[in-house]
Amino acid sequence: MNRPTAWLRDETVLEHVLRLCAAAATEPDRADRVPDVRARWPSAPLVLLDEPAAAACADAGLPRRKGVVLVVAGPPPPSSWEHAVRLGAERVVSLPDDEPWLAAALADVAEAPAGTEGRVLAVIGGSGGAGASVFATAVALTAVRSGTNALLVDCDPMGGGLDLLLGAEDEPGLRWPDVRLRTGRVPVSSLHTSLPGRTKGKSRLTLLSGAREGAGPSPDAVVAVMEAGKRAGETVVCDLPRAPDQTTRAALDRADLTVVVVPADLRATAATRRLATYLASQGIHPSLVVRDPAHLRPPDIAKAVDLPLLTTYRRDRALPTRLDEGSFPVRGSLSRASKAVLAALGASRVR
Repeated sequence: MNRPTAWLRDETVLEHVLRLCAAAATEPDRADRVPDVRARWPSAPLVLLDEPAAAACADAGLPRRKGVVLVVAGPPPPSSWEHAVRLGAERVVSLPDDEPWLAAALADVAEAPAGTEGRVLAVIGGSGGAGASVFATAVALTAVRSGTNALLVDCDPMGGGLDLLLGAEDEPGLRWPDVRLRTGRVPVSSLHTSLPGRTKGKSRLTLLSGAREGAGPSPDAVVAVMEAGKRAGETVVCDLPRAPDQTTRAALDRADLTVVVVPADLRATAATRRLATYLASQGIHPSLVVRDPAHLRPPDIAKAVDLPLLTTYRRDRALPTRLDEGSFPVRGSLSRASKAVLAALGASRVR
């Protein structure tokens, strides 16, 4: 089990942190001196330091890393911020005010697979009716069938809800209009318990769908959900609308891989070219997935829209009927294309 490393000389802070760890079903790996912290520095999922410990670690020249948190009781004095900057700490946590954030961070540590960070895929249609929602759902289902937990996030408020694609429209659980995030950090366990899902063996697909009525997701909410899945080592798949709003941009900025789905016809290619130009102006460089290659060859489409071709697939003509019956088969070329995208996602290091 993952355990946070904690060097907390302040007894008030230590008592508070131990209580939060117990609530998160984890136990800190306690340190008493700089060499103890140094030995765990490369591998600890979270490092909790109070002000004296942070000062000692900074003086010892420990390198910057993610997941270092400085914890203080009450309002942090100016010296806390100085030590945090020197050490490159992710956050200064003031107890008890920041207790919800720290509780969520500890829950993440307890839940996440050791040494694993998830990846984020953004899927966007190059034109209207491209089939991006179907492809995003297929990729998420394929990830689960390969033994990986997946989080499918519906970011299109006008899409009608991805729960319809999975036959989950009548299943209990929250949809975006019901989601009220109180902090910027959400433990993935809360998503698992409050959202609809599917299981395959020991793997789970968790779905955060839009709805037929109500508001869509805010940028901050989408980011919080994406980061929760990523911290828990899950494959996060975001189905994005073509409209370049703030929520779409927030998801694209944090995606490890973005793919644009385009049908192999002239009008869709022209629309995709315009989308690709916009994305390039924002510093986003997606890959191309061509659907139903026919008289327009996929390499020619890739050249026309100036995007690298990742894979192709053909529509399953029986899929609409199967969806109406409440099932979503991922087979044939759709399955092969989904696996190709997951392989590229696993190999990607930058967007």
